[in-house]
Amino acid sequence: MQRPTYGQSPPLHHPVPQHVSTVPQLRSPPPPALQPQSSQGYDGSPYPQQQQPQGAAATGTVFGQYGNFMSDPAAQIASQFGQTAFKQGQEYLEHNVNRFVNVSALKHYFNVTNSYVINKVFLVLFPWRHKPWSRKQAVGPNGQEGWYLPPRDDVNSPDMYIPAMSLVTYIFLQTLIAGVGGRFQPELFGYVATVALAVVVAEILGLKLGCYLLSISNESQLLDLVAYSGYKFVGIIVTISIAEIMSGGKGTGGWVGWTVFFYTFLANSLFLMRSLKYVLLPENNGDSRGPMQTMPTGDTRAKRNQRTQFLFFYSYVVQFCLMWILSRP
Repeated sequence: MQRPTYGQSPPLHHPVPQHVSTVPQLRSPPPPALQPQSSQGYDGSPYPQQQQPQGAAATGTVFGQYGNFMSDPAAQIASQFGQTAFKQGQEYLEHNVNRFVNVSALKHYFNVTNSYVINKVFLVLFPWRHKPWSRKQAVGPNGQEGWYLPPRDDVNSPDMYIPAMSLVTYIFLQTLIAGVGGRFQPELFGYVATVALAVVVAEILGLKLGCYLLSISNESQLLDLVAYSGYKFVGIIVTISIAEIMSGGKGTGGWVGWTVFFYTFLANSLFLMRSLKYVLLPENNGDSRGPMQTMPTGDTRAKRNQRTQFLFFYSYVVQFCLMWILSRP
């Protein structure tokens, strides 16, 4: 007995592609052809290397096509023009600056060494047993003494390196102490620098006026006075530093600060008395060998006494007032 068939499914047919697609086959490139041995070795790349021009090889491969810039005639002309303009500007600046400041004489005061700086600072702080105080002079071809030796060759010679560095250190030290105490403000730099420069300028003007009234003049007097007026900052820095450490932030108000202040004040005053003696009170009245001679011929004893009093007043009274102003917190 057969089962009745209700229906049959049609046969399955797979679709036949109408367009035949070809898949490219990946092939490795052919090996490089053998070439004669050269200075450039094979770097492992299958692609041919580009040849560099000789200019790029001479100047380096970092600059590429810009390697020949300096060999360009236009670049050479521009370089020569820049050098000429810079030289003319430097000559113009030196010519105009020399009207107010003698640059060649100023270089003399910065001719220092490390040993000179150490010995000079030690001399400013401990001048009690130092001898001699007279400055050394160079011997000329005729056997006579002429110009004074630079600071690097004479510890008694004034310099401007220590005063300049001491002034900058003083400004930063005052602002640092204010910052530690929570009183720092950006305007403090300008205030401290203004006070310090005002004190120095007022001191130099007073010295210049006194030298004019006492008929004291020489070729480099102003530069000498600027140098000697700046050594007080060495003692002020020592006073502020020790007082701030020992008194616990009270500054120079405690007994430690006043003790150190009086010591540095007396040391600086003695240093100025001994050093300026050979500028304001030369021993040989008629000696005109050196360019620093200040005492005119025929100077009287009364004039010498006035200069001695002026030197004492400046070294002790003026220095005490100025150092007290600068040492205040």
